[in-house]
Amino acid sequence: MALKTDIEQLDGGRKLPLVEDFYTIQGEGFHAGKPAYFIRLGGCDVGCRWCDAKYTWNPRLYPPTDVRTVIDRATACPAQAIVITGGEPLLYPLGVLTETLHGKGLEIFLETSGTHPFSGYFDWVCLSPKRQQPPLDEAFGKAHELKVIVGDEADFEWAERNAARVGAGASSTCNPSGALRNA
Repeated sequence: MALKTDIEQLDGGRKLPLVEDFYTIQGEGFHAGKPAYFIRLGGCDVGCRWCDAKYTWNPRLYPPTDVRTVIDRATACPAQAIVITGGEPLLYPLGVLTETLHGKGLEIFLETSGTHPFSGYFDWVCLSPKRQQPPLDEAFGKAHELKVIVGDEADFEWAERNAARVGAGASSTCNPSGALRNA
């Protein structure tokens, strides 16, 4: 699965293993339809069989990029929302990136499995818990949105257990995995 990036190369979060960054329209979840600037980081140690971004799993494929470069590109586009995704972005110190972007008046959204401690500033957290590597307890209290991938009956039960752990105001969705297409 994912190989660890040398933490010293990241210079306290001033550099991150950037897979891609781009301006788009948020395509799913609570903020669907909102213009957003996506920042996709490399590295994931969860390894979901249905993952649509397996190319991000090995962070060594993505040399550390200076976050100032990403910040400059993000602030040059019209989007007022930033989506930080992966891979699993919480593998890295995100404070420099998120606090700088927030200081420029942008909303910061995080997409995470919640399996690592939180770092950085986030206006919105979409928690996507996985049965094979459950989230840390702190993730449930930070989640504004719960997105669970379902492929079988056990996944629906997993979704219900996780929905009971997020705050009452959290939005919840179930997304089908490829396994349901043949059902």
